[in-house]
Amino acid sequence: MRPHTYPTAGGTVITHDQGAHLTEWRLGDTPVIWVSSESEYAEGQPIRGGVPVCWPWFGPGRPGDLTPAHGFARVAPWRLVQEDSDGSALRLAWELTHADVQGLPGTEHFVHDFTARLRVTVEEAASVALTVRNDGSEPFDYEAALHTYLQVGDIRQVEIAGLDGCDYFDKVLRADATQEGPVVFGGETDRVYASSGTVQVHDPVLRRTLMIEKAGSPNTVVWNPWADKARAMPDFADHEWQQMVCVEAATVGGHAVALEPGQEHTLSTTVRVTTANGS
Repeated sequence: MRPHTYPTAGGTVITHDQGAHLTEWRLGDTPVIWVSSESEYAEGQPIRGGVPVCWPWFGPGRPGDLTPAHGFARVAPWRLVQEDSDGSALRLAWELTHADVQGLPGTEHFVHDFTARLRVTVEEAASVALTVRNDGSEPFDYEAALHTYLQVGDIRQVEIAGLDGCDYFDKVLRADATQEGPVVFGGETDRVYASSGTVQVHDPVLRRTLMIEKAGSPNTVVWNPWADKARAMPDFADHEWQQMVCVEAATVGGHAVALEPGQEHTLSTTVRVTTANGS
């Protein structure tokens, strides 16, 4: 699986055509977007890290038994249709259609005509946007998430602000709850928040705050596997759970997107880095 590497303003971006996948974004030598050292980069296998495109379902889907997990888009062969880079700004776009995915595992669960476009723009911030258009004659619906993995210094010291008072479903405890104060981490965390707003990932170890801005995203997913689950995943080094957290723009479950023929929807996320003093 061949990577594409691009210089950007103060850093480097790496992408892969499989999954239209932004796999790395660094500012200087410091990663902003995390990727596992154990990712295999094998055809047909999801890449562990970066910004996987979860579509047209999230996890096992609303029925609870769909495979592959998170849909087929993240392992599909997207076509790179735009590649503009001048060393400071980077603009990329990939497309995927119903014809492109024929025969892939899981496509029997989604047989509709569609065009999906994934756009990546990196300047001072990194933005990823997924637009899906219904090209058929019948309505369809789908779930989607931009499964953004963020690099942090130590997850045990990270706080996420912007979700106070939001209702969420705790997938670890299988229970509904309401967030009180900032999100902090002391064990496996897997939550789907009813929140469309911006969140801030405060990282005292790396002395920065990551601003996560979203659009078309009624849900925010927060995930860290913690030690035991990380050890059980072959594409995840045992210690790496300490240096990552996922904060995902999503539209899942009861917030699934419904498209009439000819309609389209865009889900987007932007990651912006600020220092401890806000610059």
